[in-house]
Amino acid sequence: MLQARAHVFVTGKVQGVYFRQNTQLTAKERGATGWVRNLQDGRVEAVIEGDEKTVKAVVDWCRQGPPAARVDGIEVKDEKYTGEFSTFEITG
Repeated sequence: MLQARAHVFVTGKVQGVYFRQNTQLTAKERGATGWVRNLQDGRVEAVIEGDEKTVKAVVDWCRQGPPAARVDGIEVKDEKYTGEFSTFEITG
């Protein structure tokens, strides 16, 4: 299985709606690693690693987010897989 890494920026009503916690839960349930954090400009940023199918599933989840969120846009940058993470954490 090919390994993948996505660097994601999500805009909209994505802070104060449990977006980070639900992203972490979704990633852990699917076996992805990486991190998620709030940015000062109101966006959520995440780095997601795992097999291609897993990363795609988590990125697709980010396009909608949890029920209280309103995702206006998502920017996804495919990056080189590093394998540097052992878990999926909320970092900020």
